[in-house]
Amino acid sequence: MKLYNTLTGKKEDLKAPADGLNLFVCGPTVYDHIHIGNARTFTVFDTLVKYLRRKHGMKIFYLQNITDIEDKIISRAKESGEDPLEFAQKFEKIFLEEIKALGIDSVDKYARASEHITEITKQVKTLIQKGQAYLIKDDGYYFDLKTFPEYGKLSKRTVEMAEDGVSRIDESPHKRNRGDFNLWKFSKPGEPAWDSPWGPGRPGWHIEDTAITEKYFGPRYDLHGAGQDLMFPHHEAEIAQMESVSGIKPFVKHWIHTGFVVDKRGKMSKSKGNFITLRDALREYSPAAVRFYFLSAHLRSPLEYDDKSLPQAQAASDRLADFASRLKSVSATATDFPVEGFTNDFWKCLEDDFNTPKAWAVLFELVKETNKFIDNHKLSQPDAQKILDFIGRINDIFGILPLQEQNVPADIQTLADQREQARARQDYAAADQIRSELEKRGWKVEDTAEGLRITKN
Repeated sequence: MKLYNTLTGKKEDLKAPADGLNLFVCGPTVYDHIHIGNARTFTVFDTLVKYLRRKHGMKIFYLQNITDIEDKIISRAKESGEDPLEFAQKFEKIFLEEIKALGIDSVDKYARASEHITEITKQVKTLIQKGQAYLIKDDGYYFDLKTFPEYGKLSKRTVEMAEDGVSRIDESPHKRNRGDFNLWKFSKPGEPAWDSPWGPGRPGWHIEDTAITEKYFGPRYDLHGAGQDLMFPHHEAEIAQMESVSGIKPFVKHWIHTGFVVDKRGKMSKSKGNFITLRDALREYSPAAVRFYFLSAHLRSPLEYDDKSLPQAQAASDRLADFASRLKSVSATATDFPVEGFTNDFWKCLEDDFNTPKAWAVLFELVKETNKFIDNHKLSQPDAQKILDFIGRINDIFGILPLQEQNVPADIQTLADQREQARARQDYAAADQIRSELEKRGWKVEDTAEGLRITKN
């Protein structure tokens, strides 16, 4: 398949090495519940990995870091009177529970920054020895950007440009260059600290990623993913660090960046206060609906959010579930439905830069045309099963279609049977009354050509 490479600015074939593809995606800083912008990125890469594994048979090692020591964590822990590392572990557990609820389960390893201090100090030491890091007294060691002229080659920007949409600039009046970033921070009273050749301290934010990926992948690997907000300066810092340490270019062969979730005030972020958490979204909507919403725009495009976004996604997911339920009751024997045409078009959309919105358009066209055949009693049971198998395969990868059989409670089934009996004796007033009672209890009944269908509202 072809995927857009941020580094080269064009679509490129994604080929897995014989021993498998290594993927790293920037993980969370665990100080709060994640918002849906973060969750969108993690969902995109969860589905991409499952697609490559299950459709292409690729062997992939998927690694994420956990930033469990950082300024925001220390600040929040201080506010609540907790130990920073214990505070981080609490929110790490919450993060893992929330993404599991969303159906994200493709990551092979989560690597905590605090458990890779040896690898981090080794990289800092190398940069100091090469003359690419310098000391600011009572502060720490910083990377000297003048020693890396290619800084900005990923984002096509420099530190002299306006800092719109950038993430976490290290501030110090003593820096040699405006964009120099921290590698190692000397400890302050009350902060977590680890031993190093330069005294107790803790890692800068950028250095943890390259130290972790070098340990598991070596100095170069295949695929790096994250949200667009991390492209500058975070990913530029990663490139500068690792290519300076190793002398090998490019540090990463293929970069993929997901678009922002935006509302009327722009990018959704905690700093602006215009965000909703994944936890809140899952309280009102099914995981399938939330995943459908995240994948409704192309992965590199902004994803708009308003009050209608998640209800519309829930309706789309429910429509697909109802469609699957209808297929199971098909009993005709003769048809010539072009199943393969739709399935081939669907996969072609994904082969071209993982274009999920185009794939969904093909899927709903399949739903529309299939329903026409069913209405006219022209869809055969074998073709219905082919379509069901196709939808099952989609669901196995994307998790957007709640195909699980619904367990209809005995009291609900009894009411539905009573309604059928009322209709049989043409007591339509009683039938309507029972329908209203079922709806009050959260169940919908539909009279179809294939018989009664009961679904959860």
